[in-house]
Amino acid sequence: MLEKIFESSLWSSRFIVILAVIFGLMGAVVLFIVASVDIFSTASYVLNTYLTHAHPDHFHENIVGGIIGAVDLYLIGVVMLIFSFGLYELFISDIDVAKDEEGSENKILAIHSLDQLKDKLSKVIVMVLVVGFFQKVGYTEYNGALDMLYFALSIFAVAVGLYFLGKVGKH
Repeated sequence: MLEKIFESSLWSSRFIVILAVIFGLMGAVVLFIVASVDIFSTASYVLNTYLTHAHPDHFHENIVGGIIGAVDLYLIGVVMLIFSFGLYELFISDIDVAKDEEGSENKILAIHSLDQLKDKLSKVIVMVLVVGFFQKVGYTEYNGALDMLYFALSIFAVAVGLYFLGKVGKH
């Protein structure tokens, strides 16, 4: 009897994961809001610049940097969503609403193992890193042929990495 009570309590302790699910969703919402405000701010900056006929230094770099920064935040928000959905499906219950009329599951958010969760998260995290890389590249100054060679090699390395990332999990 003591064993049954202990096992029942142990099994019920998995519901502590609900905290990670709730706060992960809250984090995703916050990231989506902040990214949306950043996009609005960038659009306001562009509109204000054109209406006042001002020509600030690094105008295009600031616009691209602002938008890429927002995309970066959106991607991190997606990581938080996938993380929250995955934890919920792994530890609590399947999300019945995610199944459409035919009973097949939504393939984007369907997670049945920790390996699937890890694979989905790692792919999005790599995309966050790639977006962050290109955001930094926009502000980099190139002072010669060697800098341009390094730039070309870094883009090649990113492309090769994305190619192999696309091959992961495909048979």
